[in-house]
Amino acid sequence: MSSQPAAAMTPTSPDEEGTPVSVKIRERINASRKRFNANDNISEFIEPGELEKLLDEVEVKMQGVLDSMVIDTVGDHNTNNTARRVAKMYLNEVFRGRYVEQPPITEFPNAEHLNELMIVGPLTVRSACSHHFCPVIGKIWIGVMPNEHTNVIGLSKYARLVDWIMGRPQIQEEAVVQLADLIMEKTQPDGLAIVMEASHFCMSWRGVRDMDSKMINSVMRGVFLKDPSLRREFLSLIPGKN
Repeated sequence: MSSQPAAAMTPTSPDEEGTPVSVKIRERINASRKRFNANDNISEFIEPGELEKLLDEVEVKMQGVLDSMVIDTVGDHNTNNTARRVAKMYLNEVFRGRYVEQPPITEFPNAEHLNELMIVGPLTVRSACSHHFCPVIGKIWIGVMPNEHTNVIGLSKYARLVDWIMGRPQIQEEAVVQLADLIMEKTQPDGLAIVMEASHFCMSWRGVRDMDSKMINSVMRGVFLKDPSLRREFLSLIPGKN
């Protein structure tokens, strides 16, 4: 039993004027002269209710992909609703960081004038590479050297910022820089250090299929760049990285 064409199974979901919601969002972005790369957040261009319409649209397109792969989504009970599941997974979970606003972060003044090295981690990384949409799974350590003017944020907020940045199609080198820029903007410390270690399924699941390789990279800002001893202290305090 062959599957029916996508259009016959699931109606497309253009709005009342017949324009797909993805086109409207893209037009707003272009009008603002902003980019919409895979690892960019585009939430400011999405109006209330449009994410649900976008989900319907992605479902239709995903059904077309399954049809073109000659997968019987009618007779095969396992793939009967796969197009919807995949659309929800990408928009609401894996790539949620593209479509929702930055999580609220409560900032407090450094009332006690803390100026000692603080390290947060390991924080879990769940992302996907921009090249193949294969999972990128790993850990991040964040080192902060505050000053009396630094904004203090709760430990759990670092995890939320990591999740928001990583919840997009990413390249590891760019992801760490994006995270560093965001934390520097939010906290204004004297220095910031980030180390990320991750397994890339585009290497272990496909391609060379090397199951053991990982990528480790770092970003150093402020005093961590200028002071080798501080940099060594941070790296020595990361378990297994000294």
